[in-house]
Amino acid sequence: MNIADQTFPAVDNANEDRAQAIRDQLRDAIVDRRLAPGTKLSEGEVGTLFDVSRTVARAALQMLSFEGLVRTERNRGAFVANPSPEEARQVFASRRLIEPGIAIAAAGRMTPAHVVAFKAQLDEEGRFIAERGPSARRSEIKASGDFHLLLASVAGNVILQRFMEELVARSSLVIALYGRSGVSSCGHSEHMNILEALENGNSERASALMLHHIDHIEADLDLRVRSGPALRQALEF
Repeated sequence: MNIADQTFPAVDNANEDRAQAIRDQLRDAIVDRRLAPGTKLSEGEVGTLFDVSRTVARAALQMLSFEGLVRTERNRGAFVANPSPEEARQVFASRRLIEPGIAIAAAGRMTPAHVVAFKAQLDEEGRFIAERGPSARRSEIKASGDFHLLLASVAGNVILQRFMEELVARSSLVIALYGRSGVSSCGHSEHMNILEALENGNSERASALMLHHIDHIEADLDLRVRSGPALRQALEF
């Protein structure tokens, strides 16, 4: 479905701001896996939880649908997306096309203040890696995505920055679904290497490191298509 096919409910500016705020909270919950793939998102329940009309709730859900984090089904409603292995591959193919160029643009705009911000972000990422448990893992995935969003911000292209917000959100959902354990510490060290290249103004190295980093993330996903167990096996008869 493309943007021409989208039908967004009419909302005024105040309600549009409210819908965007609800979208942001729901997106965080999806990316953090607090809302599992396949979870039904009822307009009525969303409206009740956030004390808004169904129209505002519908607008928030349609924003998430356009970003690929929610799927809508006719006569059934909205559900948290459950990306297929092929969709996961397409997300990372898109990142390979875009992020090396973002790294080149960012290298030419880095300031000491940007370096400080990156180092603070990497410190936070490192803290989550040192922790254990599902909550720390979710926080770590989010912090890792924040590195890429910060890089897009430094690059100074607002259109690409918004596109990256969508790609990082989709990537976080994919990593949470398909990621193997052990990739995170490698990703953290790769982030530090990218920052070093950016700090030195070495755009070509930053771009090459970014491409390697994205390849590494995808390689650590288990995207094999498996058939589900038969009923007897599933019920352990």
